[in-house]
Amino acid sequence: MSEHVLSLLVEDKPGLLTRVAGLFARRGFNITSLAVGVSEIEGLSRITVVVDVDELPLEQVTKQLNKLINVIKVVELEPALSVRRDHLLIKVRADNATRSQVLEAVNLFRARVVDVSTDTLVVEVTGDGGKTEALLRVLEPFGIKEMAQSGVLAIGRGSKSITDRVFRN
Repeated sequence: MSEHVLSLLVEDKPGLLTRVAGLFARRGFNITSLAVGVSEIEGLSRITVVVDVDELPLEQVTKQLNKLINVIKVVELEPALSVRRDHLLIKVRADNATRSQVLEAVNLFRARVVDVSTDTLVVEVTGDGGKTEALLRVLEPFGIKEMAQSGVLAIGRGSKSITDRVFRN
């Protein structure tokens, strides 16, 4: 199996996300990442789905996604032709004895501290999966108390856009 990133342009309608996720569930695919937000066109949203699948079954799901009435466009984003980013908030133990070491790691990874308490720091990091995983490995010995991670956000490189040739209302 291999990781695939799909970008869907959809009408902003209640229940559509459930139908999209249901297509993957019925095929027995686990969605490893899901991010949804408004797009640059009013009334349309963008769904970014990361799933581990083989090529052939993914094509079947893509065809079924395109048949959903509220799905405008489905594009697979190839790694070399797209920009992908994760966003994490990490609450890590950082008492007086370890705070300077944690801050050094945060600076090394170009992350930033967004909250400070007497015994913890909340760190925000944005980057590709390798960067975020590496920071987690470095912070783990200090004690990760809590973590929140967004789904992968991805967009194609260059001048082409998923919204090219989509009628703007």
